Amino acid sequence: MMMMMAMNGMKIPDTYYISHGSPTLSIDETMPARHFLQSFQQKVYPRDAPRPSSILVISGHWETDYPTVNVVDGPSETIHDFYNFPKSMYQLKYPAPGAPKLAKRVKELLMSSKFKRVDEDKRRGLDHGAWVPLMLMYPEADIPVCQLSVQTDRDATHHYNMGKALAPLKEEGVLIVGSGATTHNLKIPRNNLVQPWAQEFDTWVKEALTDGRYEDVNNYKDKAPHASVAHPWPDHFYPLHVAMGAGGANSKAELIHHSWGLGSLSYASYKFRVPA
Repeated sequence: MMMMMAMNGMKIPDTYYISHGSPTLSIDETMPARHFLQSFQQKVYPRDAPRPSSILVISGHWETDYPTVNVVDGPSETIHDFYNFPKSMYQLKYPAPGAPKLAKRVKELLMSSKFKRVDEDKRRGLDHGAWVPLMLMYPEADIPVCQLSVQTDRDATHHYNMGKALAPLKEEGVLIVGSGATTHNLKIPRNNLVQPWAQEFDTWVKEALTDGRYEDVNNYKDKAPHASVAHPWPDHFYPLHVAMGAGGANSKAELIHHSWGLGSLSYASYKFRVPA
């Protein structure tokens, strides 16, 4: 009974999908998504939930053949994996502690589910899909962080199942965050007008999620309008499927932020919670 009471006290009820969009989110004070993330602790994170013991980030900027966790003992390296941006962005650091115990737990949960191979990376730090949103959400950089990769040669259901396997982490005080972009096509010319294809795909995702049509979201390539245009490569969308799976099959999705950048980058972000 005492163990159950302690576990309940650690529970984090929500999982999150954050659209981190452009790396300029780290410095551009005019971006609404930046202000949303800066207000995360005060306005989004449940007041009755404990401070996370550690954070698991599934980033669209880490692609591997098999699920892989970074096992880092000391402060994590800040990876500046972007090019031709302002010099000040390359000077930003987010030296959050690594979370080797969480990494081992993630591996354990995945391998006890349907995943026969889970790799460890003992050198990789945090890419900008992790540190850019986290530096705004938790600027103190004092919560241990572990990253989990995506597999772009697999489908959305694979990632949804990853999330399902990781759901017990919520009971252990772990904040699960998928970080990507609800629309992500950087090859189409952009301007300040929201592109119709981006608007239609973004609206479809919102309606499918809030209606609980998770199977449709798993089959978005066949179900959603302009799917191949919105995501010519699925790296930035699969983190949503992990967060959705970790939220639970009976969870309710809620849109917690929406804004646009460059006419085609949707910053739509969601939380998933199973109703009490």
